[in-house]
Amino acid sequence: MAAVSDFFSLGSIVWCRTCYNKEIEGEVLAFDPQTKILILKCIPTSGDPKLNDIHFVNLSLVSKLEVKKEVTNGPEIPQSLNLQRLNTRVRNQVDEKRRIFQAISANVSSEGQRLFIAIAKTISEVRWNDSEIVVFNRDVIISPPYQLENIRGNTNSKEYTYIRKVVEKHMNDLALNSQSQGVCQNSTLQ
Repeated sequence: MAAVSDFFSLGSIVWCRTCYNKEIEGEVLAFDPQTKILILKCIPTSGDPKLNDIHFVNLSLVSKLEVKKEVTNGPEIPQSLNLQRLNTRVRNQVDEKRRIFQAISANVSSEGQRLFIAIAKTISEVRWNDSEIVVFNRDVIISPPYQLENIRGNTNSKEYTYIRKVVEKHMNDLALNSQSQGVCQNSTLQ
């Protein structure tokens, strides 16, 4: 095997031949000197220019190694992170997971859980009150069996109208989904 460098610069182009006589050439993404594992980003075998092949090369199993192009300058320093924005994203994700957990852990039907999750995707002000879905701090309440006629609130308010549209869309999506599953099941039975 060719002499193994203690360090490969990120972005350098490396060519190697493995002990299986396979030739690999690519850009260095990472190198671990302890395990002698080199990670290379290579031209995709699929031909899709949007994709890349990633090879993990064990340098202990390499018979020949060449650095085709050495990158002397280090990798670009990442731009400073907006910690406030990241914290907001984390908080929003935690809140969303909490609402989904609430929906799953509520002792209600699966239809109620699915509707709760559908509403929670667009509205953060949604919670359970026993088996009722409460939206916009009690402006709109949906009772079991969670159909359009089970929506209560000020029918003239924009919140009520919006929730009604969300529930209607959810019901239509469920109906379309069940119809398409029925078609698929019928075609497999024939």
